[in-house]
Amino acid sequence: MNTIRHPRFGRRQFLRLAGWSGVAFPWISTTWTQAASPNGKLRHACIGVGGMGWNDLQNFKQHPRVEIVALCDVDATHLDKAAGEVPGARRYTDWRELLTQEAAKIDSVNVAVPDHMHCAIALTAVRAGKHVYCQKPMCHDVAEVRALTQAAVQHRVVTQLGTQMAAGAGDRTTVQWLRSGVVGKIKHAYLCSNRPGAVEAYRLAGPRPATGQEPPPSLAWDLWLGTAPVRPFVPDIYHPTKWRAWQDFGTGWSGDIGCHVFDAVWKGLRLQPPKDVAAEVQASWEHSPARRADTWPQANHLTWTFPGNELTLADEWTLEWFDGAFYPPKEIRALYSVEDYPAESAMVVGTEGALLNPLGGTPVLLPEEKFRGVARPKLPNLNHYHQFADACLGGPLCASHFAQTGPMTEAIILGTVAIRVPDQRLEWDSPHLRIPNHREAEHYLRRDYRSGWGVTLG
Repeated sequence: MNTIRHPRFGRRQFLRLAGWSGVAFPWISTTWTQAASPNGKLRHACIGVGGMGWNDLQNFKQHPRVEIVALCDVDATHLDKAAGEVPGARRYTDWRELLTQEAAKIDSVNVAVPDHMHCAIALTAVRAGKHVYCQKPMCHDVAEVRALTQAAVQHRVVTQLGTQMAAGAGDRTTVQWLRSGVVGKIKHAYLCSNRPGAVEAYRLAGPRPATGQEPPPSLAWDLWLGTAPVRPFVPDIYHPTKWRAWQDFGTGWSGDIGCHVFDAVWKGLRLQPPKDVAAEVQASWEHSPARRADTWPQANHLTWTFPGNELTLADEWTLEWFDGAFYPPKEIRALYSVEDYPAESAMVVGTEGALLNPLGGTPVLLPEEKFRGVARPKLPNLNHYHQFADACLGGPLCASHFAQTGPMTEAIILGTVAIRVPDQRLEWDSPHLRIPNHREAEHYLRRDYRSGWGVTLG
């Protein structure tokens, strides 16, 4: 039987990497167990094999030391397709059965299911001592993110958030340039995701369907609902993709794509938890007040205030997010005049210039004439999935482990809390998971799980 070991990882290193200001972790040991890489393979289970889960499966399958031994999906059509790729893998419809029956037969799992089920599955796996690769965002709720992050460190497992572009040369160059101070002290950041077609694909304008129908025999609808409230099955309104638009299941556009656009900026500037956040939204709520509790808005403009550090100009500074009909200011977009402003990107403005990082592209220092002589780091594109597998097998720490990405995800999901109480500045007490100036907003930090589907966070 393979024995997967963990790299040495001390308390001081964790606190530095996490950057989690004001939060104590008395249960972190001073060293982590380390051993040489085993000769065997990493025995892996894929939980969720449709959509991004299919992409996850393909990447893990390509690693020479990963053996996919189990598959799980609530949709038999997805499961059948995946089984064709890995014919020897054992098949499950219920992830709870997989984790129980495969307890001694797997070392790691990846979680690629709707957001509302990330925590229940990933937290159960972590507590069982399994290494976890989880699609973004880590969880649906702020409290879930905190619990999963703490559990991952406590149980000393390898983790990786599915921000796969973090392994690319573009994001890694952005991190290096920001940390080097090449554009001076940072004053402001503008993040956006205005992807063409996103409104039609994920931002639903109609009301919740009043009635449903029997789900197809291939779909275990109750398992799909999981921790969420009971909703009737309606074709092409929740499963397989439009669940992202509904607050019951998804985290909206900012929660989904925000993790990608934030990642290099968060790492590059070594950000701490925000001091506050506020949201401006565009939606049809005025015509249907009940929609506020149903779907995410058509567009969002989020503003966080972050504490400053040695890389920023002031003791506190502002980061903004724009999606849908909201765009960065014209004068910011005008800083990049070579081509059209990238629809999904991060612009970080400093005292000496600016850095534009297009999502999945090549970062640019602005104005280009001023920085033409700056050498670009020679960094190869890496495989984010293979980084995770290598770490499980005793290799280097993952770039997007939960101690790193947990605090970032908390800030992003805190933005979805602000979206539900728009035009309000929410003060954030990170150590205590509190919004001291708005009790209504605090209600959105944690969900009530459906009866029979509870997971203990603390």
